[in-house]
Amino acid sequence: MSVVAGTRGPLLAEARRGFAPWAGLTVLLTLGVVLAASADRWQGGWAATVAEVHRAVLIVVPAAAAAGCRQGGRERRRGTEELWGTAVRPPSALLLVSALPTALWVAAGYAVAAAAALLATWPYAQGDGPRPALLCADAFVSGAAVLLGHVVGRLVPSRLAAPLLAMAGYVGLGMTATAHEGSGRYLNPALQVLDSWVPVWWQPPVTALWAGGLAGAAVTAYAARRRWTALLPLAAAAAAGTLLAGTGAGLWHTDPMAARQVCDTSVTPAVCVNARFARALPGIREALSGVTGKLEGVRNLPVRWEDRDGGPRGDEASLPSLTPLGRSFVRGRLTDPARFAWEGARALQLRGDCPDDAFGVADDAVGNYLAPLPARRQYFDGLDAEAGPERRAELAERRAARARLTAMGERERREWLSAYFAARAACDPKGVPAL
Repeated sequence: MSVVAGTRGPLLAEARRGFAPWAGLTVLLTLGVVLAASADRWQGGWAATVAEVHRAVLIVVPAAAAAGCRQGGRERRRGTEELWGTAVRPPSALLLVSALPTALWVAAGYAVAAAAALLATWPYAQGDGPRPALLCADAFVSGAAVLLGHVVGRLVPSRLAAPLLAMAGYVGLGMTATAHEGSGRYLNPALQVLDSWVPVWWQPPVTALWAGGLAGAAVTAYAARRRWTALLPLAAAAAAGTLLAGTGAGLWHTDPMAARQVCDTSVTPAVCVNARFARALPGIREALSGVTGKLEGVRNLPVRWEDRDGGPRGDEASLPSLTPLGRSFVRGRLTDPARFAWEGARALQLRGDCPDDAFGVADDAVGNYLAPLPARRQYFDGLDAEAGPERRAELAERRAARARLTAMGERERREWLSAYFAARAACDPKGVPAL
């Protein structure tokens, strides 16, 4: 009879009751609380959701190791260690009976939390798609951490072993997860990644092999009758670790979709968003409709608002940033369309290397005309009470310029704005007609 067949009954008993189900439930609830508290910053896109759940590995893996360590010292705490030593079953079978249910429950708790996060994102997901391979590897790594912790719990006769192991694991993983140098950081399963990064197809299974090989080597070296067989999983872990460390930054690449844009060319300037947020384009175009409507017929404008890394080209303006999620963009919607429009109008004014304050009064008048922001109006009104004579004169000049631009006829205003944007593109303040 095989070891697994001979331990099937005790395995089921351990899996149904005792510590193992509680360990899995604790992981599930902990992840649920962490993810619920940060839902605004991940529930609007698949990539953001996967990255957020992956970051939780920094908490889950040390907790899983501590759970395994506590379970590993169970017989010592009960005073039944010598009794178990007289059992007919081999040490490897006894260890599997005790450790495997906890590992499975912890991995299942992580997997269920990850699946729930993906389901919560589904109604708001934009243009990209879910990539669950990384999360499956994270669940496997969490289970492997339980087995490693279990061996530590059997070897270290101290009640403080579990909390100390959790603290050491958290500090160790945290320090290498945020490091910027050294190939060893790529061995860390909790390595922090950006939302726009995608792992190469073989990175998740190789990471699982790295963690599983270490766990298998520890378990075999501790409990197997032929301890030299621990060299087999150790060799697998070494091969996987060498591949991960040797590949380094090549393990991740920028999502091709993040470099592509989706545009609405029915307005001028055209409105382009990152392809990951394609479904948000109608709402963004609507938020900017007040600006584009007032610019109809105006010449010398940027050809489009763009949304990509690297900044705008000479004939483009930057779309106000949608990322990181949770600020101006939450669950597929803009949180403050009026401010988004004001920032979009301001982006049309800032061209090239021209200083922000080079056009002073003209910039303020154009910004107020294209996308008036009540908060800024209240801010300027509040300055009068504390401003000195020079500052009050400057504010009066700005208000007069705003009023003159608003009072112009449509044709006159189009010509003035065309000259203004031409001067802005050339960074020539003298080219702006007087207001």
